[in-house]
Amino acid sequence: MSQALDDAAHLAAQLIARRWLPRNHALVRRALIDTELWAALGDRLAQVGLKVIDNLYADHISVAMLRPAEVSVFGETGLAAKNNLDLPRDGVALLIVLWSLIVLPKRQRQVARAEAKEEGQGEFFATDKPLPLAASVSPTVSYRSLLADFGNQLGKKMRLDSNLKLLERNGFIIRRGEDIAEGPLLDLLLDYDTLAPRILDGALADVLARSTDPAAAPLVARLQAGEQAELDSET
Repeated sequence: MSQALDDAAHLAAQLIARRWLPRNHALVRRALIDTELWAALGDRLAQVGLKVIDNLYADHISVAMLRPAEVSVFGETGLAAKNNLDLPRDGVALLIVLWSLIVLPKRQRQVARAEAKEEGQGEFFATDKPLPLAASVSPTVSYRSLLADFGNQLGKKMRLDSNLKLLERNGFIIRRGEDIAEGPLLDLLLDYDTLAPRILDGALADVLARSTDPAAAPLVARLQAGEQAELDSET
């Protein structure tokens, strides 16, 4: 028990210091299959107002504040703000667009490949197959296409470049030359179950359908197949 607690303290310290850790990290890999270590990690983090953020479809785990700690740290005014990372309004809009172009197609590919593996396995006793790594199926977004498609709505080149730097600094994206890729926190800190229906069935779906970036193709295909719902005025 003491060893588990020591490992939990070590893992908690690394998460707090680094903000995220890959799922293939030795201690993280152990914690994901060791219920005692996972529970001890949760207890350690809870003592300082934090919780583990884990997502089966993401390649990393991270930490976030518990609700009582949010109130204590940010106050009611801070909680009422649009975000606590000091992202400007157009920065938040850019984050949602990139999430839509990267995470939505990635999730579809992960689920499709997992289902294909299950159908193709010939074992007498079927076993659960792991989902494909996010890095292997996550699309990239062309900077030039992003600027051409959304530059006017997101403040043009200067504002777009500034907000991309903010998103990269906060771990949401990674820049690879002219390409924009998924960062460690993009599929962890944004709630898929809440965002996906609002985007696929809302006003942003029509915007994405006009995008020239290949990353939007899976979404466009869904829209062209007749799955676009009525525009969501709130979105």
